[in-house]
This record gives sequence, structure tokens and C-alpha cells, in this order.
Amino acid sequence: MTTRLTVLNIAVLLTDVLLGLPGAVAGSDQKADAIPAEDYALYDQVVTSKFLTSATQLVVIERMTRLRLSPDQEGPTTIGAFQEQGYFDGELPADLIREFSAVNRQPSRLEERFHFGVGYRFATGDMIEEPEVSLARPVTVARARPVQAPSVLDRLAFSRVARSLRNDHALMYVEALRPDATGAGFLVRFRRQGRSWTLFDTEVAWTIQAQVEQEEEPLLAP
Repeated sequence: MTTRLTVLNIAVLLTDVLLGLPGAVAGSDQKADAIPAEDYALYDQVVTSKFLTSATQLVVIERMTRLRLSPDQEGPTTIGAFQEQGYFDGELPADLIREFSAVNRQPSRLEERFHFGVGYRFATGDMIEEPEVSLARPVTVARARPVQAPSVLDRLAFSRVARSLRNDHALMYVEALRPDATGAGFLVRFRRQGRSWTLFDTEVAWTIQAQVEQEEEPLLAP
């Protein structure tokens, strides 16, 4: 009996030690940071309904998720900051706002799970990854073609998807920031109808438009 208790105590101690190792902690963090496969269906819905055109052949996507709701924001979005803006006329469920803030405290890595019908590449900063991920049909984009061409959508960035406790509402942030620093950011709201999710509402979080230089006019008419 004493021998069995000794063996059991040793087993418990070894388990505690193994769980306390950095590798075990890192593994659990990586699992927590993984984006669920079902979230990519919502990403796809946003891309196809809001950004793709008949001319689009390639989409460039930021590899890591966004934490901010505007280009000049520092750090993750807090619950207080979110509520101060009054997005969607303040009608978002409180638990959905809390979840959005919670899941977007740390950036997560997007994987090759998009299915919106055209090829795409991931990018990190100024570096565009290879190879291109082709979908539905082969997509060929000439290397000499500038990234600003209408056939290339450069670039989209997404937040993590937040879901309400009842799993009947979902919320995400997406931004389209062009190489010339113009673009816009949007909050996108979904509702679940049966087993499917429907894009319910969109609110513009920010916009940056190109400044058009006005021609100088003479002070006095001739």
C-alpha cells in the first residue's frame, strides 16, 4: 500500500513539473491563439461581398491579425474605447464587445484557409510571401505589373472574429490600406440564421482619402 502511494505521489509531481515547463505553456498559448476554421467562412464572406470585383485576380492579406481600429491607435482596443465610439448606434451586445476586446489582445497568424475564388498572398510589412495560394482556377499575375493595378487588391487586414455567448452574433474588423496610404477600416457585424451566418451590418471606422491638389487661380479675373 505504501509503495502504491509513493508511486502515485511521484506521478503527480512529474505531471506538475511537465505542465510547468516553458514548452508546455507555449504549446497551450499557440493552441489558444489558433484561429478557428469556421471563422474563415466569415472572412471569405467579407472579401467577396465588400472587396472583390470582376477584375480582381490577386488579393494581398496581412499575415498577422490587427488589434487596432484605426491607423493611429496605439495598442489593442479596450472595452471602454470601443464603447466611447458608439459603433452601430450602441446596439452591439455587451458580451460581444467584451469578447472582441478579449480575442484581439494579441495578434494571431492567419493560415491558408481562405476560399474566396481568386489567388492570394500573405504579407508582413513590406515583405510579400511566396508562393501564391491559388483558388478555383490558376491565377497568373505578371511580376512587372505594379501592385496598384486594378487586378491586384493590396492589401486587406483582419482582426480576430468575436462571437456572442449565444453564438448568434459575430463581429470583426477589416481594413483596406493601399500602398499610397489611402484606404478605410470597417467593423462588420454578422447574425446567425439557423446554421448559416449572414452579413448583417457594416460601419466605417475610419477613412483616408487622397488629397487632390487644387489648381491655383488668379486673384483677379482678367
